[in-house]
Amino acid sequence: MRINWYPGHMHKAGKELKQLLPKIDLVIEVVDARIPFSSQNPMLENLRDNKPCIKILNKSDLADPETTALWQAYLERDSAIKTLALDTDKSDKSQLLLGLCRELVPDKVDSVHPINCLIMGIPNVGKSTLINSLAGRIIAKTGNEPAVTKSQQRINLRNGVVLFDTPGMLWPKIEHIDSGYRLAITGAIKDTALEYTDIAFYAAKFLLDNYAGFIGTRYKLDALPQSELELLEILGRQRGCLRAGGHVDLEQISTRLIHEFRTATIGRISLETPVMVERELIELLAKQRLDNEKKEQRKKAHSKRKSNGNKKIKAQEKVKR
Repeated sequence: MRINWYPGHMHKAGKELKQLLPKIDLVIEVVDARIPFSSQNPMLENLRDNKPCIKILNKSDLADPETTALWQAYLERDSAIKTLALDTDKSDKSQLLLGLCRELVPDKVDSVHPINCLIMGIPNVGKSTLINSLAGRIIAKTGNEPAVTKSQQRINLRNGVVLFDTPGMLWPKIEHIDSGYRLAITGAIKDTALEYTDIAFYAAKFLLDNYAGFIGTRYKLDALPQSELELLEILGRQRGCLRAGGHVDLEQISTRLIHEFRTATIGRISLETPVMVERELIELLAKQRLDNEKKEQRKKAHSKRKSNGNKKIKAQEKVKR
């Protein structure tokens, strides 16, 4: 899967973030409840040092509630991390966030100095909508597409909390291909930067493997398909997504499937669990070790060839003399 997704303003925001963090008391990271691991910024753990952190599992009304509970317990194993699951509309529950801020930075509760909170999140995770809900007015521009916020903002909530907003940042390299697909499926990457058929095949396989009951109920299937292609073919004919000659238009049905996933029309679905992610990380580390070993072997072989070549040249020069 090839995705062009690292705009210049995100690179700039990463540099600004490093400069800002020394002034910050608390980090608030908004993640997608459907993909809490893939949607978190891997730079954050190194950058925040020992600062307390609140993980907002946003769009939890679109995610599998049992899986969301598992993620909250998993993340809170770190005593410096608290979690809060919020629905898409935020409702009044977003105000609980302010209470958590005061709980994690108690020395500033009665201080004249505000609690400085850095709020961050990947594109299209709902960060700007949350900020507007906390402020009670429209401050941050919102939109149902990634990369809306372009620059850093300082927002005084006038209740002892100041938010430092950052652009939604993705990172230049996704180490695990599954995370890239999950980000694409949930809408963290602009649709113009990906192919729907590619991510729909991934989504279809995941749904058949993990939420087969939802698929059967939603699409009224008497028998489950045996492959992702078969599922897309069935849905394409069912929905009239056909090209000339009666062939299924895979692009059209793929687009519909992804949109139905994003709106939870199929059901409340999470694309990753803590157990799944830990298994993938083990596989990734094993692959990285193997890649490093191969790289070292190529480096040694190159050095040996270079050394042998130099010896040959010296021998030829000696014969000439």
